[in-house]
Amino acid sequence: MTKTTPEITLRKRRLRGLSINTMIPNILTLMALAAGLTAMRFAIQERWEYAVLALVASAILDTLDGRVARLLKGASKFGAELDSLSDFVCFGVAPAMILYLWSMQVAGKVGWILVMLFAMCMALRLARFNVALEDENAPAWKAQFFTGVPAPAGAGLVLLPLVLSFLVGDQIARNPWVVASCLFVVGGLLVSSFPTFSFKKVKIPPRWILPTMLIVASIAAFSVTVPWITLSTVLLIYICSFPLSYQAHRRHERRLDATSQPSDPPSDEGD
Repeated sequence: MTKTTPEITLRKRRLRGLSINTMIPNILTLMALAAGLTAMRFAIQERWEYAVLALVASAILDTLDGRVARLLKGASKFGAELDSLSDFVCFGVAPAMILYLWSMQVAGKVGWILVMLFAMCMALRLARFNVALEDENAPAWKAQFFTGVPAPAGAGLVLLPLVLSFLVGDQIARNPWVVASCLFVVGGLLVSSFPTFSFKKVKIPPRWILPTMLIVASIAAFSVTVPWITLSTVLLIYICSFPLSYQAHRRHERRLDATSQPSDPPSDEGD
């Protein structure tokens, strides 16, 4: 019995493998997910420094997977969904569990409610981001900003008390009230409409390429030598960028309003 043409075509599609360009970004996403899950394992073992380092590794891998996908032209719907699920685990669930085991456990039910709310805010933030990607009518300058704090940055900001405790001790930073305030504020920033810089469309002028590479190399050197001072400084600088991003976003909005307003109709006086 001979096979029909549709059957042969379907079999060929099943046998056709995925290109390596499509697989590499997904592999990086899975590595980021593994790092996020490992961070929770370190937290259970009360190895707090390793837990934070695992989440830093997850954030770096999460930053790379999207850029590698665009560079290799390996972006896919499957990869986008996998990346979103990985982000929720790594930057929503993992930081919440780390902070609960580190500090909020002593707050009882209230502490558990706060860490759950943070994870829910992260889920809402990621869902809104996925929907915003489908908005084809957004002006080009919108790509320069995130709506609210992005997921990796939110995870870093909410863990700032834990990072600072490595420098100044647990007496103040581990206080449940301090951690609860951080969870509440960062969770609000995740779901807010506050504009923050995305840094995706930043282009380095030719004369600034070498200084930029030297700055990046210096940050890498400091990260290896004094990681907690470097991480704390980077997070604090990011917080200081909030007023600048708000002002830049307002300038773009004013220009858009000015160009969209119709000109005044001619007057009939004197006819």
